[in-house]
Amino acid sequence: MNKILPAPFLSLFLLVFWLLLQNTITPGLVVLGAILAVAIPLYTNRGRDFPATIRKPFKAIEYFFLLLVDILISNLNIAAIILMPSRRIKPALIEYPLDIVGEVPITVLASTISLTPGTITAEIRRDGRALMIHALNVDDHEKLIASIKQRYEMRLKEIFKC
Repeated sequence: MNKILPAPFLSLFLLVFWLLLQNTITPGLVVLGAILAVAIPLYTNRGRDFPATIRKPFKAIEYFFLLLVDILISNLNIAAIILMPSRRIKPALIEYPLDIVGEVPITVLASTISLTPGTITAEIRRDGRALMIHALNVDDHEKLIASIKQRYEMRLKEIFKC
């Protein structure tokens, strides 16, 4: 690992993948692919400062599919809100207390919440013990907190062992 090529195997993979996507090899495409293969690892190098070990990879795959299903269901709920303007929405700003620790698991949880339509992580408290979540339609704050803890945070605790 050096300053120009911090991840040489990633750079090689990116170059080969770029050329496969193009389905042709010309000098211009090789040069552009080489530039991207060097620039992308340089740009993303800081992300390697936060190592995280996935202790249960099969649980991570299960988490991914759970998230996909939740995104689909949330999209349908948001579509219903948009298509039926007579439905009254109840937006809320909720402070969500965290049980997990570690920058990567907290970031994954915050991203999960933001990926699900109708909710967004507005802020992570400086001490890392709570998230501020804006939700588009909430009937019961405690029910939402319990749902996030049970569906996401509990699984992330298992995946990252935190």
